[in-house]
Amino acid sequence: MRNDELSIQSMSFAVSIIDLVKDLRSKHETIISNQIGRSGTSIGANIREAQYAHGKADFISKLQIALKEANETGYWLELLYKTNYIDEQTYKSLDSACASIRRTLIASINTAKGNIRG
Repeated sequence: MRNDELSIQSMSFAVSIIDLVKDLRSKHETIISNQIGRSGTSIGANIREAQYAHGKADFISKLQIALKEANETGYWLELLYKTNYIDEQTYKSLDSACASIRRTLIASINTAKGNIRG
């Protein structure tokens, strides 16, 4: 198990997304649940891949993919909220966790890019 903050955050978020997908499927919602299940769990998978990247460029690329997946997940969360599949409290909680991961990813990407130049 990874102990760095980003890995911990992304694993916790993935568990929450899987729980959400289970709930959505119990309501017979499959279209968005499939999409958010893939994008929401892909964030952590790409962060994990970055930890064994083949150089700095590969590391940055994996984190950028994770950032794109986090952004997509935010879209699906908003859509689920606007279509009344999730309540406001669930939306705000998951969206806040996703936004925190995005901010950390952006900071990590910028730091890694700075280390290339410096």
